[in-house]
Amino acid sequence: MKTETTPKMTVLHAPVGVRSIVSSLVAFFIVASSATFLLDRGQEAQVQMAVEHGRQEMQVKVEAGLQEPAMRGTTDAGDAGEQECNWSRGRWVFDNMSRPLYSGLKCTFIFPEVACDKYGRKDIMYQHWRWQPHGCDLPRFDATKLLEKLRNKRLVFVGDSVNRNQWVSLVCMVEASIPDDRLKTRIFNGSLISFKALEYNATIDFYWSPLLVESNSDNPIIHRVEYRIIRADRIEKHASVWRDADIIVFNSYLWWRKQKDDMRMKVMYGSFEDGDARLDEMEMIDGFEIALKKLTEWLGENIDKNKTRIFFAGSSPTHSWASNWGGEDSNKCLNETEPIYKVGYKAATTDYSLMAKAKSYFKTLEPKGIHVQILNITELSDYRKDGHPTVFRRQFVPLTKEQIADPASYADCTHWCLPGVPDVWNEFLYGYLMYK
Repeated sequence: MKTETTPKMTVLHAPVGVRSIVSSLVAFFIVASSATFLLDRGQEAQVQMAVEHGRQEMQVKVEAGLQEPAMRGTTDAGDAGEQECNWSRGRWVFDNMSRPLYSGLKCTFIFPEVACDKYGRKDIMYQHWRWQPHGCDLPRFDATKLLEKLRNKRLVFVGDSVNRNQWVSLVCMVEASIPDDRLKTRIFNGSLISFKALEYNATIDFYWSPLLVESNSDNPIIHRVEYRIIRADRIEKHASVWRDADIIVFNSYLWWRKQKDDMRMKVMYGSFEDGDARLDEMEMIDGFEIALKKLTEWLGENIDKNKTRIFFAGSSPTHSWASNWGGEDSNKCLNETEPIYKVGYKAATTDYSLMAKAKSYFKTLEPKGIHVQILNITELSDYRKDGHPTVFRRQFVPLTKEQIADPASYADCTHWCLPGVPDVWNEFLYGYLMYK
């Protein structure tokens, strides 16, 4: 294949034509120039960055020889075939035309720990990135269609604060389509938070159960304990809440990660009431397997495969070690404003083994006709070092003088600003519910 080299980019004569490349670049610069003219001076820097991202994206397309139109995004149906489209592999594209999907400042039900623009974050580029799978498109999110799909149904997110992050995202994505406040409600009931779209009789719940089985961390407010204890054979208290759900989205990774190298946990067998209680100390990963085994057993014995769809969300990466992308660890993810661009990037501190464990257990349900769909969001989230609240969130505990002097020390690099990355997780969920 003959190539011509210019100082700025490499042009392959096939399969991408020179004319289409030039046309795409001209169109892009016209849009960028128009945007610069329309926006005030405070936004000029962001538009310039958008132009640079456009150049980078076009260069990647040309060098890779991708046969795809210059303007890509979402389609009504996306690509439904599992073999045709792997949604989890792709790149982030700067898109200030169709993103964000909603306003965080206008979302009635947003939580203060993820409302970054409300709490002072001035750079808003993190809201304008769209996930573009390689060679295909995600289905275009339609809140009305989803609510119609959920008419007279109940969707429950079960897990920890990252899963709650995803729940808040979905609630914000759909509530904007219900302008009448009388037709939507949110109710707190202990570990359960319920959002209801009254016109559709559609319920979207979040249930706090960070370790899946019963544990000493089950209190949704007071759950920071020095060491974690799970009850190996007790899940029914939690399961009674999601038993009647039509759709369940589980997530349980964050609480199984080691906070320090020597961190271990305890597993309780039996009960104090029966006098046969026994505590075994073990590695966190072994406790995770015990919880997965109990969850899998419960699903196999209780789920109506003709009624309930089950999802298990992939591990959500943290960005607390800046050396993973060439930064200083002391800064964590503070002041990051752009994604990681390296194709196929996987942080050394992102543990993919937990998702593999989950898959292996859920496969045992297949002979019973019960399928657990994995929402594979780990790699796409790994790129987004810029997407976390850091210091731009409500602080529930007063900051110390030392923390105020060193903002990185309390920066949240675990949860996600909204609008932001979890919106894409919900686009995956929407695509599976509507088209797969």
